[in-house]
This record gives sequence, structure tokens and C-alpha cells, in this order.
Amino acid sequence: MARILGVEIPDNKKVKIALMYIYGIGDKRAEEIVKNTGVNGDKRVKELTEEELGKITSFIQKNYKIEGDLKQEIAQNVRRLIEINCYRGIRHKLSLPVRGQRTRSNARTRKGPRRTVGVVRDKAARKAIKQQKEEK
Repeated sequence: MARILGVEIPDNKKVKIALMYIYGIGDKRAEEIVKNTGVNGDKRVKELTEEELGKITSFIQKNYKIEGDLKQEIAQNVRRLIEINCYRGIRHKLSLPVRGQRTRSNARTRKGPRRTVGVVRDKAARKAIKQQKEEK
């Protein structure tokens, strides 16, 4: 496997596709990288020379934020929103959808699994819930 900026990219995939394994590089950016470096995008990664890998690496370093730097910047932006207590920051803090999606019937990914509120009629389930509360 070839390494580009600390990320292992698969050898048997085409260069355009393999570049998308790097966090922060999607379809359009991968195409742009291939076009600007002059590397054939339909070549397999294992067929690339060291020179071509170097070109790709230096182009990405000069023009894009990827991997750790990008993740750090995103986390910093979210932290800033939370600190200034804006609407989006509050939604992040409460683990609710941030961009106006409905929460009455959907948003399970963001909210997590359903929690039963109210009466539990099954005796065995009631005992299990009681034991969970005692453990906490």
C-alpha cells in the first residue's frame, strides 16, 4: 500500500478513487488533484512512480487541509459555537440536529436509541430498569 501524508491508500484501486480514502478529499478534489498534477487518474496506485506520488503529496500539502488539521479545525468551530451560546451551539450541546431537521419522528442517529418514558408494564423489564438505576 502506498502512503500519502500518513494515510495508507489501497494499491489495486485507480488513483482518483484511492485519493478519496484521505479524510478531506472527495470526488471533486480527487479529480482536481489528478488534473493539476498531470497524473493519469485511471492508473492503478501500484503503477505510480515515486515522482508521481511526490507530486500528488506536495500538491495536497500546498493546497488543502486534510486529516488531523481538518478534524481539529472542525472541532474548534463547534467548540466556538458552543461557547458563544448561539442556536447552533446549543443544538450541538444537546445532541440534536443542527440544520433545521425535524425531531418529532426522525433524528434517531443524532439523538441515539429511544429511551422509554413512562410506565413499564412488564414485571421483568421493570426489574431490569430498577437494577440499572441502582448500579448508577
